[in-house]
Amino acid sequence: LEGLVYSDKENCSSAMADPNSEDFAIGSVLSIKTTLGEEFEGQVITFDRPSNILVLQEGSKSGPRRNIRMLKANYIKEFTFLRLDEDPLDLKNCYVDLNSLRAREESAIRQAEIEAERIGVGVTPEAQSIFDALSKTLPVRWDKTAIVVMDEVRVCSPYLPESVTGGTPAANERVRKVLEFERKRLHSRGSA
Repeated sequence: LEGLVYSDKENCSSAMADPNSEDFAIGSVLSIKTTLGEEFEGQVITFDRPSNILVLQEGSKSGPRRNIRMLKANYIKEFTFLRLDEDPLDLKNCYVDLNSLRAREESAIRQAEIEAERIGVGVTPEAQSIFDALSKTLPVRWDKTAIVVMDEVRVCSPYLPESVTGGTPAANERVRKVLEFERKRLHSRGSA
């Protein structure tokens, strides 16, 4: 069967319809050409007859990462059976890098916490827009409903240049100018 080529829809369909066909047995490695002109190799993980979807593992099996492709069988123009390998879902051959998973989880949690801190609680959408705009050029954080800029200057509701307090005169003036510019930009964008 090695090197067997199916190149018309009738043969492809009949091979797909027979789950016992050796061509689509779990572990079969196929070279596939799609009706969209794409060519790739993949190992059969499963074929779902009701949905007509072939699930393939692409590329090499080495390493913990795998590229899985779900392909509607109607889009297969031609395929070649290359060989039969071991079951790709055999648990004895699966590897889960727990340290890597824990590190990714911790990173995702840290990122979610950082993003959550950037959302003001009990503030207007305009206040949030001002915070977001200021955060592009200056280090900012929320302290209840006040925007704290550079850990020294505070911008309180209604978030006007006159609402800027604290910090050195130079820092205070810089925040006022950036705030004034950002408010003009937000208002011009809102009226456009």
